[in-house]
Amino acid sequence: MPMVPPLIEEYEINPNTMVIMPVTYGSKIYSQILEFEDELVSPFKPFEIIKKSCIFFGSSYEGRKEATKQLTGITHKAPITIDSTNFIYFFPTTSASNPQCIWISQEHVHFHRPADSANTNVVFKNKQSLTIPISYNSFNNQLLRTALLKTTLSSRIGESERKGWYFINGSRNINASERLGKYTARGIE
Repeated sequence: MPMVPPLIEEYEINPNTMVIMPVTYGSKIYSQILEFEDELVSPFKPFEIIKKSCIFFGSSYEGRKEATKQLTGITHKAPITIDSTNFIYFFPTTSASNPQCIWISQEHVHFHRPADSANTNVVFKNKQSLTIPISYNSFNNQLLRTALLKTTLSSRIGESERKGWYFINGSRNINASERLGKYTARGIE
């Protein structure tokens, strides 16, 4: 008899979260959550968990989606930055509003291959394999779009940090080289 994953009340996406997929319980849609070393079930839909996790890490889903659009130009099936400091980026397999949408962590995908014309077999970094109802080309495109978002955002954050570093360290160097006193023909008095 297969083990039933534990039902949890609250869940925020974390660095161990690999996949959030819809699962039907009676007439309701819950979320089956695959983590690196665990499997859980939440009474919330996958999209609700995505939204709550965005808020948990300081922004709304709508804000994250708008940022993706501004950074990459992607508007349809947009990948989402859940938390850039922990490199948590997820992408949807369909429109986010589709109840059958599966959300996948780009960081945990080890490799993928076509299962057939409509499905992709995904192997995660923990060696777990899952067949996802999305064509190989669409899956590959979603991975690449998420990588573009991650690279663009990381580059922007890095540039901002460099500017801050030069500002802080540049002003210290100027202060350190300043001398008190008057310049004369013999030197500083």
